[in-house]
This record gives sequence, C-alpha cells and structure tokens, in this order.
Amino acid sequence: MKQEENKTNDYLKGIVSNLPESPGIYQYLNQEGTIIYVGKAKNLKRRVSSYFNREHPNGKTRLLVSKIADIRYIVVKTEEDALLLENNLIKKYKPRYNVLLKDDKTYPSICVSNEYFPRVFKTRNIIRNGSSYFGPYSHIPSMNALLELIKKLYPLRTCRLALTPENIRNGKFSVCLEYHIKNCKGPCVGKQTHEEYLRDIDEIKQILKGDTQIVCDLLMDEMQALATEMRFEEAQAIKEKYDLIENYRSKSEVVNRIIHNVDVFSIEMEENSAYINYLHITNGCINQAFTFEYKKRLNESREELLQLGIVEMRERYKSKSREIIVPFEIDMELNNVTFIVPQRGEKKHLLELSIMNVKQYKVDRLKQADKLNPEQKKTRILKEIQEQLHLPKIPAHIECFDNSNVQGSDAVAACVVFKMGKPSKKDYRKFNIKTVVGPDDYASMKEVVRRRYTRAIEEESPLPDLIITDGGKGQMEVVREVIEDELHLNIPIAGLAKDNKHRTSELLYGFPPMTIGVKQSTPLFHLLENIQNEVHRFAITFHRDKRSKSQTASILDQIPGIGEKRKTDLLKAFKSVARIKKATLEEIAEVVGMSAAKNIQEKLKE
Repeated sequence: MKQEENKTNDYLKGIVSNLPESPGIYQYLNQEGTIIYVGKAKNLKRRVSSYFNREHPNGKTRLLVSKIADIRYIVVKTEEDALLLENNLIKKYKPRYNVLLKDDKTYPSICVSNEYFPRVFKTRNIIRNGSSYFGPYSHIPSMNALLELIKKLYPLRTCRLALTPENIRNGKFSVCLEYHIKNCKGPCVGKQTHEEYLRDIDEIKQILKGDTQIVCDLLMDEMQALATEMRFEEAQAIKEKYDLIENYRSKSEVVNRIIHNVDVFSIEMEENSAYINYLHITNGCINQAFTFEYKKRLNESREELLQLGIVEMRERYKSKSREIIVPFEIDMELNNVTFIVPQRGEKKHLLELSIMNVKQYKVDRLKQADKLNPEQKKTRILKEIQEQLHLPKIPAHIECFDNSNVQGSDAVAACVVFKMGKPSKKDYRKFNIKTVVGPDDYASMKEVVRRRYTRAIEEESPLPDLIITDGGKGQMEVVREVIEDELHLNIPIAGLAKDNKHRTSELLYGFPPMTIGVKQSTPLFHLLENIQNEVHRFAITFHRDKRSKSQTASILDQIPGIGEKRKTDLLKAFKSVARIKKATLEEIAEVVGMSAAKNIQEKLKE
C-alpha cells in the first residue's frame, strides 16, 4: 500500500515539475478517473505546486490532496479564458470538491419567439431555436408589471396559430375575441402588416433591454410628425404610449440615466455558504437583478467566490458591460473591462443597494433553513457566541449563576443550565448560602461556585463550556478566583450586565473584562437575555419560597400533635397566631379537636 502511494506521489511530482508557467485550468482526478476538482490559474505550475509542497490547515483541502491520482491541464491565452473555461467545466462535470451553485429553482424569463409574427410571453424553459430571451427575473412581480406595460403599449397576438405568409394569404384564419376587444390588430387576416408588427417587436426588445430612452425618442418624433400633419387623434394615442413608458422609467430609475451598461456585484459569507448579488444597470435603471448561493467546499475565500459569481452571471445574462462595480479590490482581469470600488456618489449608491439586497437574501435563506431545522438555528447562534468570545469550542453546555437575598436574610443562589441553547431544567440547582453572614454577594457567589464545581470534579460530572454570571466585573472576578486559582479549571467566564431599567444591556468577557458588542433584537442577544431572565426567575422563586416558609414558621410548629395539616387548617380558620390566642377552647376544638385544642391553649399561654 505504501509502495503504491509513493509511486502515485512520484507520478504527480513528475506532472507538476513539467507544468507550464502560463494561464490555464487544471483538473484533479481520483483512482477511478473521475474529475474531483477543477481550478483556474494565472500560473499553472505555481498554483498546482501549492497543493503539494506545504501542509494545509483546512481538513477538506488535505482530503482532496489525498484523493488526487492524476492531473490534467489545459493552457489558454488569457486569464479571462481560464475563468470561462473553469466555469463551463465545473457545470459540465460537477466535481465533488468544487463550490456548488445552489440554483434550486428556475426563475422565469420573457421570450420573444422566433416566428413570422413573434409572440411575447413568460417561460421557464429556454429553447435554443432562435427566440430571444430576457431575464431570468428573480422578482416575479417586476416581470409581470413589465409584461403588463408591453400589453398596454403594443396589442400583440397571444394565439399559437402558425401565422405564415402562405396561411394568411390562403385565408385559413379568422379574427378572435382579442381583436374585437382591441388587444390584437388582427395580423392573422392581414389587418396589421408584417413591417408594422416587427417595428413594435423591435421597440419591445429595446424596453426589455432597459433602453427605454430610445423608444421614448422614437415615440416623441412620431407624435410630433402626426401633430404637424393635423392627425391629432393618432398623436394622442402615441402620447399615451409615451406617458406609460415615462411613468415606468421614473419608477424603475435608481440613479442618473447616464450610468449605462454597468454590472454591480456584492457578496455575503457564512460558514458553509456564500451569497452573491448581481445588478445590471441600463440608463440608470436596474434591468436585471439576481441573488444566488454557492455552497463552499474547500474554505474558498470571498475573492475566489466573487470571481466565480462574476463569470457565472455575465455568462448567464450575456452581459457585455465594460464596467463592473465590486465591494473590494479583486485580482481579476477581463478583456476591455474595468473594475471599480466606488467610494462616493451614485455608483456607491448602487453598490449599497446591491449589498442591501444580498444581506436580505441571506436573512431570508437563514429563516427558511431555521423553519426546516430549528436545531440548526441554535447551533448557528452558539457558533456566533464562540466567534464573538474566541472560545476553543462551541458552548454547547452553558451554566449561569445568580444570588438572591433581602438585606442578607434567607440568602440563596441558583444555577441554570442551557444545553444546545435550550434550558435543561433537570440540571438546575438551588443553593442555601451556608458560610456567609450578611449581604455579601461576592462571598456568596464564591461559596456557590466552589460547591458546584468541587462536587462536579468529585463526581466526574461534565463541566460547562462557558460560565455566565448575572452581574458585572466584580462577579466575574470572584468566579475566576474559584475556577482558576482554587480549582485549577480552564472554563471561559462571561458576565451579563443590566441597565438602570433592569434590562440586559451588555456582554462582558476576558480579564480585564471587555464589553462585547451584541446588537439588540438579534437571535444571539435574545438567547443571552433568556439565560439571564431564567436564572433570575429561578433564584427569585427559590428565595420567595424560602422566605414564605420562614414567615409562616411560628410557635404552632413547637406544639406536640400539631403537624403541617393542622397548622394550615388553623391559619386558614383564624388567619394569624394572635387570633388563635384570642379564640375560645371550643372554637379551636372545632378545627383540630378538643385534645389538640387544650395543648394549643396551654402552649400559647406560656
């Protein structure tokens, strides 16, 4: 086995040493000859060598390298060619270790059919028969509004009849209801000429491309010509068309109309996915808008993923824009294309719009995932705590402490336990303070934490991944003294502080403690708030129960033959010990019997 492995390594080293130092794509194959990874490179030799001449911290990359049995490569002229070829090969072979484009739904496009009298309709099926397709449209209402505008402007046929010149000449058709209600001009019977119909189709294509200015200029010229010829009714009909398009354009325009034929990209990342938004701007209007998700495979950087997204979207939408707005500098070259990271002005506004869209898409996707898998949401929040506090592992087991007393009397403490973000009530613990006299919260906290974890060590119980104190820096320090200095344990400690309205306000961590910024109204904040409220509720309830018992304890507890039931019956009947003292022997006997009544009276007289 070792001999075969060495043989494979020598074979791969031979390929790598002979690779050219030019742009291209490389393919890794496994023992079965299946392509498991496709990559691009400005310098093939340098890029491929990097997989074999160093240790990889990412486990997935190490696994990929261990599976490589053969290497193929294709040399190309430019980096742009490498980008396009990589994109096509990934789509063709779907290699196991490449990022996966999650395009789990087909968005509709608008089709202008390749017919003698073309039709305009929405479709999810792209058929390469010479028809023109515009889209896809990820926002369906926008597409429907556009189709409705076209319908109002141009009464086109909606039937599927074979309107060939021969069939029309032979009188095979007759007008339908759409003609009578003025939704169609009747090309099927020659009432609309082919030239006029195609002129409308040309204008429709311009609108679908976002070039509404060209259509408006044509309509304005036609309207003025008709008015000059005193054909005012026809000029009015053209004016209504013009007003419709101007109204549509004013609603869709987001920046100055001189910003034309520009692509905008932005990206948002999370642990296993990347979300990329694409906007295409024509005459100041968003003509295309699409957001999609990549599933990460080898811990790819956001720059690598954004490059993939740019190639994918430009190919999909057949974009020829020579200007691309991006959120950060990327090492990427495309022929006759300029990359811009705007700092101010209208292009910055477009980038912010793209970022807003991609962030919203990410939130929506996470909400959908949380509904399908609530446990995933808890795990994600706990990972967020891990990242915020730089913990060595996810805080699956959290314990939180709180004290409760009134001027030092009936002092108690409580510990609540959260496992995977949920309360584990069977693990909650109550503590009567035994060694502290008077109202000393710090000493009480020390006692409770010492008792809790000394016992956990003795019983070999699982220790928490994170301890939270319901208090500020002082409480955190006394917990640290017990955990680290006395018990020599290594457990992260955090503190939850409240504002003057007794609401959770900030998370503290580290020594000396630092405030960790947690936005209110976020799921993470709500989890921390829930933990703090729960430990406070549990401690207060325990303290209230203990105080209630101490208050109801009375001289009745010292009388022979008077148990809990008789004591409860007496207090229910007379309301207080003072009233029992004033009662007659017969009145007391009615509640507990004569023998017990005599004992009560004798004891109360003493």
